[in-house]
Amino acid sequence: MGDKIQEALNQAYIGEAKAALRLKGYAQKAEEEGYKQMARLFRVISFSEEIHGARALRVLREIKGTEENLAASFESEKKVAEVAYDKFVKLAEEEGNKEALLQFSQSRDVEETHAKLYKQAMSHFMEERETTYYVCKVCGYVADGILPDECPICGAKKEQFVAFDK
Repeated sequence: MGDKIQEALNQAYIGEAKAALRLKGYAQKAEEEGYKQMARLFRVISFSEEIHGARALRVLREIKGTEENLAASFESEKKVAEVAYDKFVKLAEEEGNKEALLQFSQSRDVEETHAKLYKQAMSHFMEERETTYYVCKVCGYVADGILPDECPICGAKKEQFVAFDK
């Protein structure tokens, strides 16, 4: 694959991923405001954008076997937590932006827990261990197997968690 095509596919993937996430946010806001049909439209187009992004990833051959995907995900989470978010935290501190500082520091801490979950999954890969995960809707923290009374990252109560058991 030529460099220009590879760069175009990377840009397409990034654009589609950003659009899908943005549209999910728009859908949530429309739902809160009582615009059910608009929320549905945003969710449908978000799903379509996810399909476009996934197709770009397949053409880029970014999706490999599960063991390779686990290892790549572990490395990515470590790098994001240790490099990117640390820089973002320092920038927010320098500018005195408390809202950004909170978001960046909590996200960094959650990324570190993601890396731990991937590392644990790699060591238990052959066991096919099954668990329920609980995700904090406020900061994204992921609890493995036990629903906490409150989020260790942001303090949200257990009612703010979503269970993932499938």
